[in-house]
Amino acid sequence: MRYRLLGKSGLRVSEVALGTMTFGETWGWGASRDEARRIFETYADAGGNFVDTACNYTDGESEGFVGEFVHSDRDHFVLATKYTLTLRRDDPNAGGNQRKNLVRTLDESLRRLGTDYVDVLSLHMWDGMTPVEEVVRAFDDLVSAGKVLYVGFSDTPAWVVAQAVALADLRGWARPVAVQFPYSLADRDAERELLPMAQGLDLAATTWGILEGGSLTGKYLADGDEPRRYDSAGERVNDIAREVIAVADVLDATPAQVAMAWVRQQPWPIVPIVGARSEAQMRENLAALELELTDEQAERLSAASAFRPGFPREFLESDHVRGLIFGDTFDLIDDHRRPRTMRPEAALGASN
Repeated sequence: MRYRLLGKSGLRVSEVALGTMTFGETWGWGASRDEARRIFETYADAGGNFVDTACNYTDGESEGFVGEFVHSDRDHFVLATKYTLTLRRDDPNAGGNQRKNLVRTLDESLRRLGTDYVDVLSLHMWDGMTPVEEVVRAFDDLVSAGKVLYVGFSDTPAWVVAQAVALADLRGWARPVAVQFPYSLADRDAERELLPMAQGLDLAATTWGILEGGSLTGKYLADGDEPRRYDSAGERVNDIAREVIAVADVLDATPAQVAMAWVRQQPWPIVPIVGARSEAQMRENLAALELELTDEQAERLSAASAFRPGFPREFLESDHVRGLIFGDTFDLIDDHRRPRTMRPEAALGASN
């Protein structure tokens, strides 16, 4: 296990985070306490120190398990939790991004986690009605109170996160260090705005859904009655899964490991969130840290996803517009701030 700085901070986190939405059986499909402990210990024994949970995961059971597992060595682990989602559906203030829900939810999370502070607190999902300055100022108050060390945003539009960073920088408030969103071979939407924003603002991208609910492992290629967490295994995703399996066969790896390796090798500041429902799954997932795709294999998988970044990226990165801006000099300029990405025409060709 290697470690990374979390965004524009000095906080060291392991190169993959442990996702704990599977901790607990309240929702009918998770891991028992004993199995969750084995998953956690497997991750920790591999050097993992970054644990991701949320106030509503398995209706609070996940936070309770996590608090129990880290109790004997609390300060070693980087605990990240999230607030926003309601546990009381008849109360309009029991969910949302507002200060009242933030303060109440954090106090409940601290109680379940058995700690007096969390390392990273993120807004879980943007509610579309709370002023962003209310959120950023409330975050800063909690950092000043010592209940939270760092803050972030999850499942939030790029323009909102950028506004939050600008406000924090302007006012001297606690600056967000991380953003969280889905990213996988089957869902590359984050490459349009969120990942370039994370790169430009020095935010860590803690990405979830890297196996697309298991679809990229090929588990839904055959018709069956197995329950699906996401109704996402359409023909497009199954076609991508077939390419993942083909590459896995060449590498003597599992499809899950190949799908994870593709995410890890993308040129963005990504810390994948890796979850499991069993110790065996966690061991399989951690083995992906030793897997490296060749450039040809990575490009084969990228082509299979048929991603188009759309406007404005396709427009601004086209040879025509670059010629209008740079003349004949674009390829002569070394830009250390620009990540290595697939050229738009390559993406266009893959989709035709």
